[in-house]
Amino acid sequence: MSKEIIKVPDIGGIEDVEVIEVCVSVGDHVAEEDSLIVLESDKASMEIPSPFTGRIESITIAEGDLLSEGDTILEISLEVADNASGSEPKQTESASSVPAQNESNVAKQDRVEDKEINEHSVAANPGQTTIDTVSIPDIGDADNVEIIEVCINVGEEIKEGDSLIVLETDKASMEIPAPRSGKVISIAVKESDIVVQGMPILELEYTSSSREGQQVVEKAQSVATTGKEGRKPEATRPLQAERPTVVNQLDIKPQKQSSPESHSEFSVYAGPSVRRLARDMGVELNKVKGSGPRSRITKDDIKNFVKTKLTATTASASSAGIPVIPTVDFSKFGEISVEPLTKIAKLTAANMQRNWLNVPHVTQFDEADITELEDFRKSLKDEAVRRGVKLTPMPFLLKACASALRANPKLNSSLHSDGESLVYKKYVHLGMAVDTPAGLLVPVVRDADKKTIWELAEETAELAQKAKDRKLTPAHMQGACFTISSLGGIGGQGFTPIVNAPEVAILGVSKLQMKPQWTGSDFVPRKMLPISLSYDHRAINGVDGGRFLTTVVELLTDIRKLTL
Repeated sequence: MSKEIIKVPDIGGIEDVEVIEVCVSVGDHVAEEDSLIVLESDKASMEIPSPFTGRIESITIAEGDLLSEGDTILEISLEVADNASGSEPKQTESASSVPAQNESNVAKQDRVEDKEINEHSVAANPGQTTIDTVSIPDIGDADNVEIIEVCINVGEEIKEGDSLIVLETDKASMEIPAPRSGKVISIAVKESDIVVQGMPILELEYTSSSREGQQVVEKAQSVATTGKEGRKPEATRPLQAERPTVVNQLDIKPQKQSSPESHSEFSVYAGPSVRRLARDMGVELNKVKGSGPRSRITKDDIKNFVKTKLTATTASASSAGIPVIPTVDFSKFGEISVEPLTKIAKLTAANMQRNWLNVPHVTQFDEADITELEDFRKSLKDEAVRRGVKLTPMPFLLKACASALRANPKLNSSLHSDGESLVYKKYVHLGMAVDTPAGLLVPVVRDADKKTIWELAEETAELAQKAKDRKLTPAHMQGACFTISSLGGIGGQGFTPIVNAPEVAILGVSKLQMKPQWTGSDFVPRKMLPISLSYDHRAINGVDGGRFLTTVVELLTDIRKLTL
């Protein structure tokens, strides 16, 4: 059993594409064309299929990694298929190794056929780039069919079976799939065009892979032990292979839509890959609402349908019995516009709802006099310019919280999943909420207690910029012990931040305000920073929260204590 290293194939010159899903695990058995990983760029998602059948030995990548063409994905042990009899190993003897005196007339005829097959394998010419025109295949009796969707773009890399265009007649819709994998060079059609069989769709550039050529050669040099066309095999016959059949076009017949009364899975508007996903997940397509053009069902529709069903099942099984918010048609009251949530916004919403429902929140409020801290920070402005760093209050907040967590380790813990113990962490990793155009992201500053103010300033600026540029990986947002959510100069005198479980606490920071403070003899203006601490009351009680918040206030009020 040989082993092969599978690498990222040609993905159209795109670099640093994020891995959004790893579809296999070590030890899994995969078949050829099974999905290994899913990559997502700014414009599209793409699945990387397995070129072999075998067993996964090791995986060198993880979700969130950035990959380019040629990067190693995994190692696979190939499974050698048995011959037709299932008992005897394949032979690799060539025709020249058979004694001429033992060669029958049948074997001579087979040699002629072998020569033709070998010529075909040479013609395959692995590595040669070819451009073919893909045309409208046989679409039955339909004539003058309208194109309602063009699913590809010039320069896009497509796989065999991917949808190219969608046609629609008075009775049915049909997708035209790609007959092979390749790169789209030009597109000869557009939406609303009327087409008939034989009209060109696009020009497709493809390269005959060395593996494809090798498979043809192997077929030309092998023979099944059962012989060919029912003939009994002879011990001295050279191995044979059936002549390969090349199909240039796919014969696609439109499927007629059934009436609403007999609505079935075959009457819905969905492509082959979507139907396959639905079968794998046990979803009845006629129960899924499509979000694509003309209500076409997409893979995301299938996944969202399953997620909704699972959520509904969990909610119905829960004793909480939370009532569902009724749907309102707001257009009845005036003009509206509907904009879909970003992926990050959806994840944030789900996470916040889960945390609010599961964590019994308590919030304590306080103020920190940061007059001296602000004076000290502004005095470092020239040095910050020399270092090329913008020194904001955030590094001081991180440093103060890190010291307070060391002094109050209970807030640097997590409730165990069994609900009967606390997991204390010996490290201090702090999350920092960052507002981006795509939604709220929380990168993590690791070992914040071991870093200087300047180091924290550099790292927070770098992480904030990566968040805004959407260059954060999952590794950047994992492992936090505690989170700081700062509204900065936005405003407000306080708010209740939601605990980001499995963390047990989160600090909310509001707008700095100038307030009069009594010194014992008179009132003086001081810069007061409103802060609020929300915590999980299952793990943290009021005394724990009060001590922690008092420590943070003391450290921010007298920053000299941060050096102790």
